[in-house]
Amino acid sequence: MATTPSPHSLTLVLGASGKTGRRVAQRLRALGHPVRLGSRSGAPPFEWTQPDGWPHVLRGATAVYTSYQPDLAAPGATQAIGAFTAQAARCGVRRLVLLSGRGEPEAQACEQIVRDSGLEFTLLRASWFAQNFSEGHFVDAIVAGAVELPVADIAEPFIDIDDIADAAVAALTDDRHVGRLYEMTGPRLLTFAQAVEEIARATRRPIRYARVAPEAYSASLLAHGVPAQDVALIRHLFTEVLDGRNASLADGVQQSLGRPARDFGAFVRSAASSGVWNVQGRQPAPRAA
Repeated sequence: MATTPSPHSLTLVLGASGKTGRRVAQRLRALGHPVRLGSRSGAPPFEWTQPDGWPHVLRGATAVYTSYQPDLAAPGATQAIGAFTAQAARCGVRRLVLLSGRGEPEAQACEQIVRDSGLEFTLLRASWFAQNFSEGHFVDAIVAGAVELPVADIAEPFIDIDDIADAAVAALTDDRHVGRLYEMTGPRLLTFAQAVEEIARATRRPIRYARVAPEAYSASLLAHGVPAQDVALIRHLFTEVLDGRNASLADGVQQSLGRPARDFGAFVRSAASSGVWNVQGRQPAPRAA
């Protein structure tokens, strides 16, 4: 039987320095919930590659927000999620919220692991993040005025990760979300070219979008020092997950939060007003985790 965590229950937030985890931790703390940050800089530190340290990070936690770095489609993710979920159950965790990805068979295998764990669970299956344009390596390309990606004329329902964070907090703190899968997208389909065009209008300067061959894109990433295993994953996401399989809308935000998903245009206006895409005086973007 599901039990709503008390305000004094400890929630472990994995990926706490990343895009969604940072927001989830901030929201929980604002509501008065004790939070432990699961990251390399946390106390105790958390790393997916160091399972011997997991029991220390899990000690006393009754709920966990799980965001896997770098992506559930990465090699070894299924094994890591399986081992971590089993360890969480042994350590007394009752509830686990998993951030998953649309159109990724590997991510859906991880979802099944969580379903079969015996824990209370909620699955947040999200589309491509709108904030990848404002909190990742896309930022430098936008500031430079030229975005080149190996993506065809495929539409994507970009999701605002503030919606994901709101849904995660609701799932961590409210029994109504136990056992649910929410497929979360934005309310509108856009190609990457159209998304860049909206950013250009908001910043009032020209930003060119061009499609490049996957081989050329991979070579550029390698030349800029991106590790080969990360390049392989990025290429997989661009050339396989973004092949049109996700060119449809879902109502997971409405189901979870009782309100419409935030539109990409609202994200663009907010990000533009923050100055993240300013050519002069821009601060380094947060980690793309």
